Amino acid sequence: MSPITKELTVGQVAERAGVAVSALHFYERQGLIHSRRTAGNQRRYRRDTLRRVSFIRISQRVGLPLARIRQALDALPDNRTPTPRDWARVSEQWRDELDTRIAQLIRLRDDLTDCIGCGCLSLDTCTLSNPDDELAAAGTGPRRLMVDTIKAEDHS
Repeated sequence: MSPITKELTVGQVAERAGVAVSALHFYERQGLIHSRRTAGNQRRYRRDTLRRVSFIRISQRVGLPLARIRQALDALPDNRTPTPRDWARVSEQWRDELDTRIAQLIRLRDDLTDCIGCGCLSLDTCTLSNPDDELAAAGTGPRRLMVDTIKAEDHS
């Protein structure tokens, strides 16, 4: 099989990856995936583009920004299909960040349930989660939900 027959059209990638053709065009404009152009100016994608698109979609679903996704994809080889070792390297780079996101989501799930359960629906004046607005001294933002900040404060 020649390298050209191993390539996929934009429609084939869209169908196999479960995304719109416009999403592929967007990913390409953002530098997340690459194609080559045929003599007739049609896009052709290497087969490993399917894995890259799946990786992009999953990463977006967990809330990672496109800049962070691009950074990870840039670490993968461009001249060959990434190996399991290549993907493991990306996974290792993201492990701490994903663990932090998981902890934030767990805290949000648990604290949001408690807060809504009390009925006051006021995070500023809630006597259960923030008596006397004590968290204002710790800074702005959702202090109880900011895992990185809480960890740093626990160590000081």
